[in-house]
Amino acid sequence: MANNVDIKDVQATLAQYQGDKYVDGWASLWDKGGKLPWDKGFPNPALEDLLVQQRGTIGGPIALDAQGQPHRRKALVPGCGRGVDVLLLASFGYDAYGLEYSASAVDECKKEEAENRNSYHVRDETVGRGKVMFVQGDFFDNAWLQTMGVSLNGFDIIYDYTFFCALDPALRPKWALRHVQLLAPSPLGNLICLEFPRHKDPLAPGPPYPSSSEAYMEHLSYPGEEIPYNEGIVKHEPLRGPSKAGLERVAYWTPKRTHEIGQGENGVVHDRVSIWRRRD
Repeated sequence: MANNVDIKDVQATLAQYQGDKYVDGWASLWDKGGKLPWDKGFPNPALEDLLVQQRGTIGGPIALDAQGQPHRRKALVPGCGRGVDVLLLASFGYDAYGLEYSASAVDECKKEEAENRNSYHVRDETVGRGKVMFVQGDFFDNAWLQTMGVSLNGFDIIYDYTFFCALDPALRPKWALRHVQLLAPSPLGNLICLEFPRHKDPLAPGPPYPSSSEAYMEHLSYPGEEIPYNEGIVKHEPLRGPSKAGLERVAYWTPKRTHEIGQGENGVVHDRVSIWRRRD
């Protein structure tokens, strides 16, 4: 593999691709090869802990359809990197789908699966391993859904980590609206956000862009709407009620474990985990 990619090189490359062209910037980085700065080579332990400890909140990997027949629930990881989170979700029994815009990234995902699939041991032999599918596509487009064979509002679990923070903040309204379009109705559909980087200077350049819990709250509460920022900090309008079209945060906590990049001095965890559902 090529050498690690420096964060400044990432930022300089993406600065050349404005607006919706950001995806071409990411594809360019993948095509150059190398390990991106936040690629740790294994899933964030906060996700693993959640899948073990929060099953009562998000539900297990098997559900019953309207006819009472069991089926595997579907989990999506947009911007899945090398696909390690997809492999983890499959090991818990979910049918897991990874989405990347870059063909080179999808190739790396398939390589990761071929080389390390058995490292993700099946968590429950009675449930077994879910299927794994990696697909190339633009998160904001529908073509990849057809490739996956999944409809809108068809995902029971969506996991967002280093995707929200990778987007130019101008795209956050579209990001929030897209989750509403992809997430299954409540209570089956759960969006899991591992919020990062919360402790970064709000005026610092990205990616990763500073991503406060307040930013997640405002954008997901009012999907598709422009949210005002002041000096990089979200301005909350306290008299405004939540949108019926928005998502509701049903759980929020500080994980006991997370990647080192989400910690401060003396191992203090700055990351947060939040779970969201559609209000309908």
